Order: sequence, then structure tokens, then C-alpha cells
Amino acid sequence: MGKRNRAAVVVLGDIGRSPRMQYHALSLAQQASLDVDIVAYGGTEPHISVLEHQSIHIHKMPQWPSVPRGLAVILRPLFLILKPIFQFLVLLWYLCVKIPAPDAFIVQNPPSVPTLVVVKWASWWRQSAFIVDWHNFGYTLLALSLGRSSLFVALYRWIEKHYGKMAHGSLCVTRAMQHELSQNWGITATVLYDHPPEFFRPASLKEKHNLCCRISKSLNKPYGLQDCITNGFTGQHDNDTNMNPFTTQVGTDIFLKQNRPALIVSSTSWTPDEDFGILLEAAVVYDRRVAALLGEDDSTGDEVFWGRIRDGQQFLYPRLLFIITGKGPEKEKYEQKIRKLRLRRVAFRTMWLSAEDYPLLLDLGVCLHTSSSGLDLPMKVVDMFGCGLPVCAVSYSCIKELVDVNKNGLLFSSSSELADELMMLLKGFPEKCDALNSMRSCLMERLSSERWATSWEQNAKPLIYEVISQHSS
Repeated sequence: MGKRNRAAVVVLGDIGRSPRMQYHALSLAQQASLDVDIVAYGGTEPHISVLEHQSIHIHKMPQWPSVPRGLAVILRPLFLILKPIFQFLVLLWYLCVKIPAPDAFIVQNPPSVPTLVVVKWASWWRQSAFIVDWHNFGYTLLALSLGRSSLFVALYRWIEKHYGKMAHGSLCVTRAMQHELSQNWGITATVLYDHPPEFFRPASLKEKHNLCCRISKSLNKPYGLQDCITNGFTGQHDNDTNMNPFTTQVGTDIFLKQNRPALIVSSTSWTPDEDFGILLEAAVVYDRRVAALLGEDDSTGDEVFWGRIRDGQQFLYPRLLFIITGKGPEKEKYEQKIRKLRLRRVAFRTMWLSAEDYPLLLDLGVCLHTSSSGLDLPMKVVDMFGCGLPVCAVSYSCIKELVDVNKNGLLFSSSSELADELMMLLKGFPEKCDALNSMRSCLMERLSSERWATSWEQNAKPLIYEVISQHSS
């Protein structure tokens, strides 16, 4: 190994929202016995295992402020131009001066500018190896807002390719990306698939109950005046900390409610490459189709339906509660659309869940990620698999490298297809949904062999050792 026994993990973003780089840091510390410096922005807390590891040191860089509301319009372009210059100088200071010199810098891409430029310069100055972990292509993300024909996109791509080729080693997330890097960029990369770490696992009933109780106040704040979750759980139960729609506690015994709603989690970055409208449309289709199958019509009032729920009645198709986690620019737009929906048996909640709470969610995952490049995979699906949650995911070019249809999930291309899948998987919920239970069993069988530590040991560790050894000799 290198002479310094140290590595630096670089993320020009919120380290709490960069799970793969957190896992790199843990593996470098635990499996390679290195001291690790993480250089990133703050914002969201990383996983507790990262925070508490004695060999991992987090250095949070100051961030460029958002555009002040009172700033004159004529000055705004100048303000935005100064941002990358500020980022460049701050990152250069941290990598060249602030942290101890490492044997290797391992940098997340994207963003590519100014990250790859700074890390290359810092690696030269500190005589360190330079390794890029390709999560996606930065120029394709920029093209979502500027268009593929933009000169800025072309310049960004040139910088990304030019400095990416200067790396001493590369990792990437899919075989499709490996092929693209090799054929069109002249870069040889090792595939390191995302796999769940050990702390992502199916939760015990007690853990599920405790989480549901902790978030019950958020569950009881609907976008409409009433919905199928809150009705029947207000008033006398407001101050009952053990009351929630999913579990009940009698003495020391905890039970899952037989007429509980199916809890479906979807993590989104609320960006244009994730069409959240598909999920809203699928919810409407599900609501209407189930009502038709059960012989309900508009004359059957909501109060009648909700009264049956309070009486404990089970239905062939369950109520659905979608918990949408994540932060991003289009969140408010879609929250306004959610408020306008009037659905009888489907409800939505948006909230941010910690890295510790996320694995405790219950029944099914939905992924709306489509990839700006068509070459990366959604990290949150990996986390869901780690907790034993089957996933319905948007179909695109390389998603089958992650989702094995009918084994750990299903793929869809439209809201109608997603509604079909929800009805097929959840018919007879909670005990007689055979297809869903079969996928869960398959996931449990795979979990023992498909873990991050195993994959990192087999794929990333040999590359990192080789690059550092060659660079230090």
C-alpha cells in the first residue's frame, strides 16, 4: 500500500446525500485500514457509522450563498459567474492545504466542473493518485436544462473527458457505462455495482412500530382536509404515541394491522430526469380501477368507505400510502398537484427520512429514475433491496443490470403499467399477495451474497491498491 496510509474522498455536494461515497469511506477505513478524509459540503447528516468511525474525518467546506432576493437583476449574472470560481478556490485550498496529503484522491463524478480539474491539480501538487468514481456523466445532467446542442454543454463534456482521462484509475456503476467510457472516451474503468451495506436489512416488527409511531404526526397532516389515512386516526388518538395506521401495541405485544394500508416508498431528487407525474397518474388509475372492481360509484360516499376502515374491514385491494422522500427543485410544484387530488383509497406524504430510518419502511418501493445518460443506476433501489423491499422501476436502457424482472421487481413505462403492477402485486394484501411475497423471498436469498463490502473487496480494493502502489513506486 502507499506510504501515507491515507485516502481522501471528494464530493462537491452534500455528503449525507452521497451514500456511495460514504460507503467508500467506510470500506477504505475498515477493509483497507486507512485514515480517510472526506471533503464535501454539509447539509444532511451522513450515516451514524460514518460519523462515529475513528478513522474517518469529515471536512465540511463553506458553500456559495444562494442569490439574495434583493440583488439587482443586472448583478445576478455576475453573482452566478463567481460561484464556480469560489468553488474552485475553496476546493483547491482544502485538497492542497487543509487536509493531510493522501495516497489517493477518490472523487465522485458528477459534478465534473470544477471538481475533476481541482482534484487533478491537487493530485499533482501532493503527489497522490487520482481515482474517479463515475456515477453518471455531468454533461448529460447539464443538457437537461441547456439542451444537448448548447456550447456550454459541449465545453463541459470536453473538460469532463479531458480530465477524466488523466485519472490513474476509474470505477463506474454499470457495464453499459464501462462500455461507453472504453469505446468513446478512451477510459478503462472497473465496474463496482452498488450493493446495500450491512446496516440495510429487513426491520424487526418492533423497529417498524417505533418508526411508524415517530412519524405518525407527519402521517396525520394530509394535503387535503381528509384522506384514507387520517380519517379514523384523529381526535381521541391525537396524543396516543402508540397509535398509527400500520401497527398496534397491546401490552408488550406488537401486531401488524390486518386492514393496514400498503406502505410504498419512493425516493426522488425532484428533478426533470424523474417524472413524478407518472406516479400521480398511476395513483388516480389505481383508485378508479379498484372502485370499479369493487362495485363502488360516486353515490358511495367517502364517509361510508372510511367508516368501514374504522370498523376494521379488509378489502381485496388495500389502501395505498406513498411516502415520498428526498429534496429537490420541483418538490413544491408536485406538492401543489398532490393537494388537488381527491382520492378515496390513496394518500401521499412527503418527508425527509434519516439514513437510519429509511431501511425500516415496509412493503414496496417505486423508482422514477430514468437517468440523464441512460447509463447509471438509482442508488435508492439498492437500499430498498437491502431492506427486502421489491421495487417497481421505470424501464430504461441499463436498468436490467439492477432489476431482475419477477425476481426482485418489475419494470414499467407508463402510469397505466405502474397501476397494473400495483394491482397485481397488492391483490390480497397483506397475507395473500403471492407475487409480492415471492419477490421478498428471492431478495432475502440474495442478500447474503450481494453486499457492498463483498463487492468492494473484489472490485474496488484491487484497483485502488494497484493504482496507489504504481504511483508511490
